[in-house]
Amino acid sequence: MASTDRLGQITDAVREAGQLSVAELAGLTGASEMTIRRDLELLSGQGVLERFRGGARSLLLRGEEPPFTLRAQEGLEVKRRLAAEAAALIADGESVVIDSGTTCLEVARALAHRRLTVMPLSLHAANALTGAPLLQLLLPGGAPRPVELALTGPLAEASLGALRFDTAVLGCCGLNTANGLTAYDLADAAVKRAAIASAHRVIAVAEAAKFTRTALAHVTGVSALDAVVTEESAPVEELEALAAAQVTVRQV
Repeated sequence: MASTDRLGQITDAVREAGQLSVAELAGLTGASEMTIRRDLELLSGQGVLERFRGGARSLLLRGEEPPFTLRAQEGLEVKRRLAAEAAALIADGESVVIDSGTTCLEVARALAHRRLTVMPLSLHAANALTGAPLLQLLLPGGAPRPVELALTGPLAEASLGALRFDTAVLGCCGLNTANGLTAYDLADAAVKRAAIASAHRVIAVAEAAKFTRTALAHVTGVSALDAVVTEESAPVEELEALAAAQVTVRQV
């Protein structure tokens, strides 16, 4: 198991259980106890958990989003494949709004060499697109969330309301046909809704695990989505339900 995937597994397991011992985490991940202790030190430094003798307890509440720095490296190859597939759905010359989040950051990077007009909704993505020779970069207003650097608030929403895009590319914290597309942060959910309203077409990018999660803030039902790009391992019943709702599904 790659170290970034192991860190994500440790984070999820400790958050779910409240606390776990080094021995329990070693058994769960298949890593040595020495490796687990190093991982716990790293996660402790990121504010994800608190170490105690022989184990660790979570500092993340249930339903709270893991830190951006951890998520940015977790499943990176999968995110890059999803991003490449989403980018392939976008034609040169389109105007595109790109959501915040780690998967959408990879979408921004995948589009950096293209002839497009792009408005990124995070400063991370804006930085990735700065200096792209063929791309026209538009920057929204808004207040950046600490570390996440997602742009939220009335200025961000007004920027979206003033424009009409060909395509909106959205990330999510949870996605399923029962609860729709959901986000952890209420302000982030409001910006996502504004992006949907501003676009002719909506593409959601989501790892398979997102189909098992529902976050606090409801963004939209799946009927508002035109396409979903996900993994081959996504739940079959969810993919069938999306197809029944006339949503195009692309798998990588």
